[in-house]
Amino acid sequence: MRSFVAIPAVALGLLLVGCAGAPLRPAISAADVAAAEASQVQRESALARTPDWSMAGRVAVSNAGKGGSGRIEWRQDGPRYLITLSAPVTRQGWQLSGDADASRLEGLEGGPRSGPDARLLLLVATGWDIPVVALGDWVRGARAPALAPARIEYGTDGLPRRIDQDGWTIEYRWAPDAAVDGETALPIRVDAIRGEARVKLIVDEWHAETPPGATRVQ
Repeated sequence: MRSFVAIPAVALGLLLVGCAGAPLRPAISAADVAAAEASQVQRESALARTPDWSMAGRVAVSNAGKGGSGRIEWRQDGPRYLITLSAPVTRQGWQLSGDADASRLEGLEGGPRSGPDARLLLLVATGWDIPVVALGDWVRGARAPALAPARIEYGTDGLPRRIDQDGWTIEYRWAPDAAVDGETALPIRVDAIRGEARVKLIVDEWHAETPPGATRVQ
């Protein structure tokens, strides 16, 4: 599996630096934190009412000297996910599917592999540490409700600039006009870091299926 996504450490470092984007925006004053938190609670409620979504973009992963990158497509249907990673140059790829209780990894040498925990499945198969289920919440700029309470730092636009949860630090970039969208705002870059484990994601497209009476996120 690593053969199609593995790239030299220097090249991976250049990729991660090259897509770093602008520096994090300054945190808002203490007087505005309560208002930002109230807005975040409303935004997370709106996201919970839109459990079916998909995104496409670019991803770079590294952990303890093992790294890779490629195109990513993620489709979420309620609790179920289907994540496809591909390398356009080599035309190789793999798929990870499942939910909070089971996962299946396809595209590996030796055939598919299954397990109850997607993170452990990926860690054993590739050496990458990716908190798949929680990342489904973090990637949209929301706390993962299944984990311990999170700490959020907000930017001057009132949107999360950083979430700390379960030992992970998740940093965000938002479009310049993201605050105008309020509840429907979605990040354009997500960096998840814990120790040597890093997942860097740049989003090219967001799509969501909206149930009747809910706010559309796109």
